[in-house]
Amino acid sequence: MKPYIYFLLFLCLAGVSSQSQVLSKPHQFTHQDTLRGSIGPGRIGWDVLRYTISVKPDFDSKTITGKNIITYMDNGVKLMQIDLQQPMEIDSIIHHNKSLPFTRDGNAFFTFIRDSSAMYKIKPGPDSVTVYYHGKPREAKMPPWDGGWIWKKDRMGRPWMSVACQGLGASVWYPCKDHQSDEPDNGALLNITVADTLMAVGNGRLVHQTLAGNGSTTYSWQVVNPINNYNIVPYIGKYVHFGEIYNGLKGKLDMDYWVLDYDLDSAKKQFVQAPEMMKAFEYWFGPYPFYEDGYKLVQAPHLGMEHQSAVAYGNRFKNGYLGRDLSGTGWGLKWDFIIIHESGHEWFANNISTADIADMWVHEGFTNYSETLFTDYYYGKQAGNAYNIGSRKGIQNDIPVIGKYGVNSEGSGDMYPKASSMIHMIRQIMNNDKKFRALLKSLNKDFYHKIVTSAEIESYISHFAHRDFSKIFDQYLRTIQIPELEYQLKNKVLSYRYKNCVPGFNMPVKIKNSKTWLNPTEQWQTRKYKHADFAIDDNFYIKTISAIN
Repeated sequence: MKPYIYFLLFLCLAGVSSQSQVLSKPHQFTHQDTLRGSIGPGRIGWDVLRYTISVKPDFDSKTITGKNIITYMDNGVKLMQIDLQQPMEIDSIIHHNKSLPFTRDGNAFFTFIRDSSAMYKIKPGPDSVTVYYHGKPREAKMPPWDGGWIWKKDRMGRPWMSVACQGLGASVWYPCKDHQSDEPDNGALLNITVADTLMAVGNGRLVHQTLAGNGSTTYSWQVVNPINNYNIVPYIGKYVHFGEIYNGLKGKLDMDYWVLDYDLDSAKKQFVQAPEMMKAFEYWFGPYPFYEDGYKLVQAPHLGMEHQSAVAYGNRFKNGYLGRDLSGTGWGLKWDFIIIHESGHEWFANNISTADIADMWVHEGFTNYSETLFTDYYYGKQAGNAYNIGSRKGIQNDIPVIGKYGVNSEGSGDMYPKASSMIHMIRQIMNNDKKFRALLKSLNKDFYHKIVTSAEIESYISHFAHRDFSKIFDQYLRTIQIPELEYQLKNKVLSYRYKNCVPGFNMPVKIKNSKTWLNPTEQWQTRKYKHADFAIDDNFYIKTISAIN
């Protein structure tokens, strides 16, 4: 997802929550929440195969016009829900050269592809509808957290445009089946028409550049791999290009960089970290998942986002997070946060994607942990440990990490540092970095370009490690309780038990500065202990409390 900001840093810099997109969390979810977040009658019976999006923005009026050819597998669809958020308007829906009538229900449009009498004739196969649309899309207020279409000017007063819409939804700017569970299996083509004075960049590779002869040019960018709706993005500005070839695990990888012309020199210095990132993450996670589409960093008019094969970069060519170390340890100033974090999402979020945004910890927890792994790879395990431990100060324990299913509801911003801490503890318990690395690589191989649930990932990790981690997942993902290890030292005997935990919580922990492990439960246990002091290894996110005599 987007770059996270810890709570205190958000108060300082932004004054908003630590969520990636500012989504409402009503006590009672609405009909619109259900339409957006669930697989209802209008989403059953068809699977998106490809989007062919054409968009033409008008900078002065802040409006766009366009169309989307939605190619889909027809498995017997009758009613089709097409999402496009207010105040955008659909002009027409064309199916087999026929204009279909449609109705609107808030941010969802409904049309009948066929009537009931034709259902018996259905033979599954590809089909398509063309949706023409226009309007003034929601303008981003504080992208990427409060997103939408971005209308800005660069330092020289020239138009600079893009989109950030994760959580908010891709339907904020183009009509689509706006649910995370249905990616276009065969990728997407994005045709962006702009003034000849500007350059348009999109996901994947530039396949066409068409001069219109009226002072505008259409740039056509194509991805051939499946892609999240929210990852499809136009970047429009006075861009220049440089690039390199990276010799990766699957051969030669095109690494391209698009930046504003006056920032070219700064980018050439800072983006040397991109191949360093690729080396570290291919080591930990396996091959970059989108060799066919290449890898890009694109300077953006906001901080950053993990747009697939076209990562948004807005970190001002500084190390850290806008020059700050979110861990407070100093290690976070050794590298550029946006290059590392957002690129980590290519493996977790873009390769492995969750069906419901309630499970976004799979995206954000593993990607947050990629920061630890990058630090570990270049500066050693102790440095990585210190970075992870320091990052815990961002944990709020406000609401559970996993959100509400079926209503487009993210859980807590703790999906970043708390989920990362949980993964770090699983690594400690496995106590075998070779096997832990194999786990990360196997996840990306076995769930290659797959849509998953949290339950699937949880079960996979336990099965791979040959250890039941279910209580750990329940504790850290589904409650806001920090486990407490209550202990007592008396007459060289250590007594200990867990409190403030889910029933059956049984996470093993290691004694600090020792090779000794404890296996606490909710029941008191005792063992001989000759030392005067007692503490748990700092790599475990628990509280340690001395029992009252």
